[in-house]
Amino acid sequence: MSTSGQATLRRAQAGTTEPAWVKFILIGLALTFMFFFLVLPLAAVFTEALRKGIAAYWVSLQEPDAWSAIRLTFITALIAVPLNLVFGVSAAWAIAKYEFRGKAFLTTLVDLPFSVSPVVAGLIYVLMFGAQGWFGPWLQAHDIKIIFAVPGIVLATVFVTFPFIARELIPLMQAQGNDEEQAAVVLGASGWQTFWYVTLPNIKWGLIYGVILCNARAMGEFGAVSVVSGHIRGQTNTMPLHVEILYNEYQSVAAFAVASLLALLALVTLVLKSVVEWRHARALKAVADLPPENPHWSFHNALTH
Repeated sequence: MSTSGQATLRRAQAGTTEPAWVKFILIGLALTFMFFFLVLPLAAVFTEALRKGIAAYWVSLQEPDAWSAIRLTFITALIAVPLNLVFGVSAAWAIAKYEFRGKAFLTTLVDLPFSVSPVVAGLIYVLMFGAQGWFGPWLQAHDIKIIFAVPGIVLATVFVTFPFIARELIPLMQAQGNDEEQAAVVLGASGWQTFWYVTLPNIKWGLIYGVILCNARAMGEFGAVSVVSGHIRGQTNTMPLHVEILYNEYQSVAAFAVASLLALLALVTLVLKSVVEWRHARALKAVADLPPENPHWSFHNALTH
């Protein structure tokens, strides 16, 4: 590089480098915000939960209603997340890999839960499946319960969480393009082989990231579930709803004890999210360090090994 070029580079670097005092102020503001809006409320939850001692904390968690809420929360997540996993991968593959009429409309539908209030989403299911809803008389005639029952809670949770996996995968698949899938088809692979040996390995980190976010939202959803659950203690209360009922009854220790479980789940989610991001960064670096490779040979090697 010439002397003039080096001087230009130094001037450019100097122009994009902030003074030390600016860095300290920005970092200090960020840390202050995190302390007051994240760390302090989280510490308050555990402090209030343990205010009467560890014995009272465990007694609050061992109540039958608390166990029912915990169990229902996990059941809902175990149903909603796999459903969204299948839908998210299918929708992302269709939108990112193919061109078809109605593609823009499908993309808009994927984003719909982000623009609709969860309470409105719950009301939609009440209007459809409630006693006075469109399908209410037919459901009552066949003794099928959706609203104020577990199926309604699952449906509401699926609705508010289904964009997370699809929205993580769509830009990733669009950036990767179709070259490797086309190479696999040319080599005689079936659709399932193409997905399993080519598409899935390329999206696995984005898929895991989306599943983590989807699971976190499913366990913490309040608005939509509150509308369709009926707040029946021991039957249709999830953990967030159970916390609300306990707090309204001035059982603050019990309420914060259950809330601390949600906080622990949030911390576990953050840890898993950080691990996935770190592993993804390592995988990208490992791929970048490899020499260029023929995609045809890569797929053939995957099939034969």
